[in-house]
Amino acid sequence: MKTLTRPVARAVVSVLLLLPAACGGVQEAPPAARVSLRFNKDRVPIRGPIELTYRFEPLQEIGGDYRVFVHVLTADGTIMWNDDHDPQPATSAWRSGEPVEYTHTVFVPAFPYVGDATIRVGLYRGAERLPLETTAPDLVAAEERAYAVGTLRVLPEAESIFLIYGDGWHQEEYSPDDPSRSWQWTGKSASVTFRNPRQDLTVLLQFDSRADRFGDMPQQVTITAGNQMVDTFPADSLDPVLRRIPLPAGLLGADDMAQLRISVDRPFLPSKDQPGSADIRELGIRVYHFYVEPR
Repeated sequence: MKTLTRPVARAVVSVLLLLPAACGGVQEAPPAARVSLRFNKDRVPIRGPIELTYRFEPLQEIGGDYRVFVHVLTADGTIMWNDDHDPQPATSAWRSGEPVEYTHTVFVPAFPYVGDATIRVGLYRGAERLPLETTAPDLVAAEERAYAVGTLRVLPEAESIFLIYGDGWHQEEYSPDDPSRSWQWTGKSASVTFRNPRQDLTVLLQFDSRADRFGDMPQQVTITAGNQMVDTFPADSLDPVLRRIPLPAGLLGADDMAQLRISVDRPFLPSKDQPGSADIRELGIRVYHFYVEPR
């Protein structure tokens, strides 16, 4: 067997060491951005709201528009819910040294899990994912360029103020594309009752409407507590909007139970103004989430 001379052997070793980098087998591409996430609270009950503030610090220009994927995972890695979205501004407009920051409010779905949940974030376009850098310790391995940016504690639904949906609500409906997404239509007026906590509250109402049916004169929505008006606003969006409504303790009265009522000035009947519709319900606004929490 022929023995290589020492200079030749050193050359062979050098080539072998360079091969992985040349082939792209082990070296990760430089990160496109640094990502971090802040919460307005680190403990949230099932069905409760949480504000997620995303921050991207571009480290280079990104060619093209990528979506943000967000996976919230149980301790065993099961995805509880997603918050995938298009960032604003689009990634093609990001510039190095100009951070991008925005906040989403999401509601924890009715997923059968209580405990710590890990949040992973990434940027993708089709099957491609960009390498990122995270400012948080990597709580789990960044598998497939999904980067852990924090954890939160999911609490039982019983930690929330229990709401009783009274008169004026239609049956709950579910999205055929996403069974975790549901809503209820109100009629002309719909009530919600709960035990009076005798403290200032905030009502979170996420809703949309059939604003296209009313032209330049949208429905007017009024929230009342007893006989006192709490808020009034137009239902002028075809897309879900989130409204935060301050509810002072003084409006809740002295009784053990408090009641809020959602009313619209002009409900509509699909069967009356939509050709071929057999829907004879009287509809007001479509409510995705109604939540009451201490202020």
